[in-house]
Amino acid sequence: MKPVVAIVGRPNVGKSTLFNIITGKKKAIVQDEPGVTRDRNYSEVEYGQKSFVLVDTGGFFIHAQEPILKEIKKQVELAIEEAEVIISVFDGKEGLNPLDKELVGYLRTLKKPVFYVVNKIDHKSHELRITDFFALGVDKIYPVSAEHGHGINEFLDDLVKLLPENKYIEKKSYDSKIVILGKPNVGKSSVINKLLGTERAIVSDIAGTTRDALDSEVRYRDKIYLFVDTAGIRRKSRISLKLEKFSVMEAIRALERVDIAILVVDAYEGISEQEQKIAQLIQEKGKGCIILMNKWDKVDKTEKTEGFYRQMIKSTLPFISYAPVIFASALTGKNMNKIFSEIDRVMLSMKRRVSTGVLNRIISELQERNPLPVYRGRRVKIYYGTQQDICPPFFILFANFPEAVPDAHIKYIENQLREKYDFVGAPIKIVFRKKR
Repeated sequence: MKPVVAIVGRPNVGKSTLFNIITGKKKAIVQDEPGVTRDRNYSEVEYGQKSFVLVDTGGFFIHAQEPILKEIKKQVELAIEEAEVIISVFDGKEGLNPLDKELVGYLRTLKKPVFYVVNKIDHKSHELRITDFFALGVDKIYPVSAEHGHGINEFLDDLVKLLPENKYIEKKSYDSKIVILGKPNVGKSSVINKLLGTERAIVSDIAGTTRDALDSEVRYRDKIYLFVDTAGIRRKSRISLKLEKFSVMEAIRALERVDIAILVVDAYEGISEQEQKIAQLIQEKGKGCIILMNKWDKVDKTEKTEGFYRQMIKSTLPFISYAPVIFASALTGKNMNKIFSEIDRVMLSMKRRVSTGVLNRIISELQERNPLPVYRGRRVKIYYGTQQDICPPFFILFANFPEAVPDAHIKYIENQLREKYDFVGAPIKIVFRKKR
């Protein structure tokens, strides 16, 4: 489990610019306008010998009154609660602001390490601007220019020294490691409690890696499963999560440790943008996926209802169209017994290997039926391929112009692999490299 570092500060001090320079990505929208960042942005960072999850937050007002500012404040408080270390950012160009003093006073009550960073020190001659900030009574202030990259390494060198090591080591071997994800109020707790209370299942609570969280070992029939707990599923946060749309941090941290994610959807409400974000994260992390349409007992059904829902899932979650769907009710127990068999089925898919001969026949058939385009005066050609890894299945294909292989041809290869082999629930990763 990677430690979390949160960037906080009042609006327009350059938090998102700092986030972008540290992560090396332009993930956060950067504009000279207060309040541009409303939701939290997350990215995994590797620096030196340490890795951590960096969180960018919206502009923080201690005494927020407007509804949108209250929501932003709640988002920031959630990020701070998750964080092991906090970066407090100030505007060196504007100087010390009364809101800065309020923020520092609040951070002092948290008993967490805080790095105080004065941004917009864009030139050596600007360093005198930090003098005012010593009135805050903090031990050390780091002058930086997020826009130009000045001073970033100096404070990151000190920051990573405080990050805790990953002390969690999986001592046991499990048949599958699973996490149950979904937005609030879709029935995640009911689902996991039903699974842990399954007849013939022996449940043991195991100390997990998140504060106050417990993982659960489940022995069912002849297999041992580890259900990885996430904040908000089996414990209550100190901050109410009722207004929280979806804690991406929970998913990022839990997905590091599992093979399979069960995405729980409220069948009565349908699929929202929040489920799409979670599903995309599962796919990007290369994890097996099962979609559980919970609260099926509340849906008015006809013989065509399941077909309608399957089509809806296919159109709204196209990037995980390979995931099996279970229509169930944690309340009544309907179809909950199918979950373990689907976990086993998806795990087999994740571990499945394809022979080089079969893979190369698929490549050959593709080029016979649909010749690849001409690029730089030469026909694009895929020479051969091989399976590099499992969990998820990972294939490397060699071509004369890897960058010119159309997406449609890549999708054809994936579809043929799924047609010839039962890759249910497993993402397939295909990478092209240049033949030397």
